[in-house]
Amino acid sequence: MEMEDPASWKKPMASYLVRYHSDQLRSIASSPDSNLHFPLYVDFAELMEDDPRTARLLFAQPNTYLQVFDDAALWAHKIILEDMADDKKGIEKKFIHVRINVSGSPLECPETFPSIGRVRVQHRGILLTLKGIVIRSGAIKMHEGERKYMCQKCKNSFTVYPEVEARNSISLPSICPIQKSKPCGGTKFQYVENTIVCHDYQEIKIQESTQVLGVGAIPRSILVILKDDLVDVVKAGDDVIVTGLLTAKWSPELKDVRCDLDPVLIANNVRRINELKSEIDISDDIVMKFKQFWVHFKDAPLKGRNAILRGICPQIFGLFTVKLAVALTLIGGVQHVDASGTRVRGESHLLLVGDPGTGKSQFLKFAAKLSNRSVITTGLGSTSAGLTVTAVKDGGEWMLEAGALVLADGGLCCIDEFDSMREHDRATIHEAMEQQTISVAKAGLVTTLSTRTTVFGATNPKGQYDPDQPLSVNTTLSGPLLSRFDIVLVLLDTKNPEWDAVVSSHILSEAEPDRTNNDEDLANIWPLSTLKRYIHYVKETFRPVLSREAEIVISSYYQLQRKSATHNAARTTVRMLESLIRLAQAHARLMFRNEVTRLDAITAILCIESSMTTSAIVDCIGNALHSNFTDNPDQECILAK
Repeated sequence: MEMEDPASWKKPMASYLVRYHSDQLRSIASSPDSNLHFPLYVDFAELMEDDPRTARLLFAQPNTYLQVFDDAALWAHKIILEDMADDKKGIEKKFIHVRINVSGSPLECPETFPSIGRVRVQHRGILLTLKGIVIRSGAIKMHEGERKYMCQKCKNSFTVYPEVEARNSISLPSICPIQKSKPCGGTKFQYVENTIVCHDYQEIKIQESTQVLGVGAIPRSILVILKDDLVDVVKAGDDVIVTGLLTAKWSPELKDVRCDLDPVLIANNVRRINELKSEIDISDDIVMKFKQFWVHFKDAPLKGRNAILRGICPQIFGLFTVKLAVALTLIGGVQHVDASGTRVRGESHLLLVGDPGTGKSQFLKFAAKLSNRSVITTGLGSTSAGLTVTAVKDGGEWMLEAGALVLADGGLCCIDEFDSMREHDRATIHEAMEQQTISVAKAGLVTTLSTRTTVFGATNPKGQYDPDQPLSVNTTLSGPLLSRFDIVLVLLDTKNPEWDAVVSSHILSEAEPDRTNNDEDLANIWPLSTLKRYIHYVKETFRPVLSREAEIVISSYYQLQRKSATHNAARTTVRMLESLIRLAQAHARLMFRNEVTRLDAITAILCIESSMTTSAIVDCIGNALHSNFTDNPDQECILAK
């Protein structure tokens, strides 16, 4: 490739921007503030189609040519300004940055889009794209971008830029850098007043997502530098794709520590991909499939509901009550905000208490797969700081790093072995479960973070489960924590020979390879991807409202429980009434409708009843573990009518 002056590329780049991006340039020109930094988004795929040589230079030497492209954008901006009519008076802007979007272009190949753990020296100096989750976002600082000096001998001024490699320090040249016919060779320079250009500057840390890692790999992280209009567009817990330039930064000079170069990505473009939008695309024909399914089961709606529930954790036989509870918890109710701004949460929480070998962790893992954002932790391996936020000292200043509950905001947080958490660690969950915020006052940082999560816990009873004792004694969980769980299911492993025979034949038939048929017949069993889309769709679409009949049923049940609440007082609080409403709304959503009927209220009561193992009023539930799917649920539900 012949060496040529980069500035000669300014004209073709400007003409490209005027041809294809005049709309963006016009909207920038009509914006009132002249000192802001404006982004100009350019698709790399379109640039490659139109002008392959420019695209190649931009990819191979982004350090030089991105700056040229920015100058070209300012030139194109001036051209557009002159063309604009007088009635639309534009204002000339000083800072326009070209942001390259690589989606859909050849730069998405593994060589230029590696995982963070595979970043090597060969990636230095090219336009690199990385994907990960933001685990730490630093404070926004001001940062000196350039300043001018004047040579005292030849009176010419030149610009000096700080070096990222040397931790943003500015070093002066040894002799005058201005090239004329005869170099002046001056060595004394004077700073020109008011020529410092400052930028906003923020450092974030991104870590590769654990879903794509191989066996036994530890997720790696990399530092990303955001400048100007990119600052403050992402927060901890966001999934991002960052395009930029890989460089290295000297580690701080500490005594007796070897000086290293840490890899840093100077971002050119940051795109937030919210997993909710990207992964779950619900097309119209899938929605039609759902509607046809419910038309098919119009006369037997409970049979249709059971067909959906069979798709939850299909490797576990029976356990109808637990599968129903998992579905209702994942779907959740409708959040209610009253006139004063007080929020009543819409998310439900579920706790499974059970003997070993009753499939609790299987349900946790499956629920995490169904939810589009999920974090799984175990009780023993998590502290209060790991669940909420950690204060980390980084380069002399304190920052907050998001923990499990904050990362699962808007999704699901599964906590296995709930009983083995320390008592004061458990107390941090209280606020996150009911108020759905976490208040932090650590190291001079006082803030409140939102955690709209569904908490899904699993725990073993303390020793042998004693049905005569209240739940708080059996689980060693405090009353306030138990009252925050909408459903607490107790799975007891009673020795029942008929049940054992049925279960063993089910497990053995799962092991036979020829029995797996992947047909898309929804009337039989639902595949995981369809189930995930269905739950997402009903959560987005339906906002169920309670009917008068449902209100009467829920109200009378609640009053009855309050009268007889001597044995299990921790569970029968006002929270139980809210739980009933939430579960009834979730069941109406599961049944694909916008009104909460009497049937939904009764199902919600049955769910809560099975968790009231000791003080059940409707005493016909039996063991939740041995609940199986019935053949004709609608005929058996006649007594509900």
